[in-house]
Amino acid sequence: MSSCAPSAKTGDSGRPLVAAFEFPPEFFRRIDESDDADFYGEPRLVTHIDDATIASLTQLYREVLPPGGVILDLMSSWVSHLPADVAYGRVAGLGMNRIELAHNPRLDDRVVQDLNRTPELPFPDATFDAVINAVSIQYLTRPVDAYASVRRVLKPGGLALIATSHRCFPTKAILAWHSTTPAERIRCIRLYFELAGGFAPAEFIDRSPPGADPLWVVLARKL
Repeated sequence: MSSCAPSAKTGDSGRPLVAAFEFPPEFFRRIDESDDADFYGEPRLVTHIDDATIASLTQLYREVLPPGGVILDLMSSWVSHLPADVAYGRVAGLGMNRIELAHNPRLDDRVVQDLNRTPELPFPDATFDAVINAVSIQYLTRPVDAYASVRRVLKPGGLALIATSHRCFPTKAILAWHSTTPAERIRCIRLYFELAGGFAPAEFIDRSPPGADPLWVVLARKL
């Protein structure tokens, strides 16, 4: 499997022409290409990272998300890991399972949508102060389209935050996730933002707690 380094086409300076970059055709395939609605049809009321890693993510949210802000929890589930002691103006959740979303006490709005089938978000332009995505980016088969829509629904200067670790549902994660190193995955996520357009250069933060699941975070702000 090829990595996501856009080295095939370069300009006069020898630097990559990101706009001309194309992912390998197998990059976003999955072991299980059946309808995602079937796979996610049964609720899974479980967490996918260790408690210490969840606490680290919650602390990061406390630091970077604006209190009173309007937040979109993308690819949401029954828990959003938002700090309990911080009030937000509104938290919308978009996920694949209605029962999981109904169990999430932090959500004010709930939308069931398969982003692999329909990556365009059902929200007006410039709605959100931040869009968060916790340990789910590996399931998107059209991430550039999805994050172009994320950019649209963010307010100017709004934050997009993607948190990753090393666990996944292996049959539904894209094949590239299985064959790339953690560092290559981070480069891929940064490239998603660059290809989506309209974001400042993405920042990487390692908040991995000792002795627990890693926590690697990529953040980018809408220009």
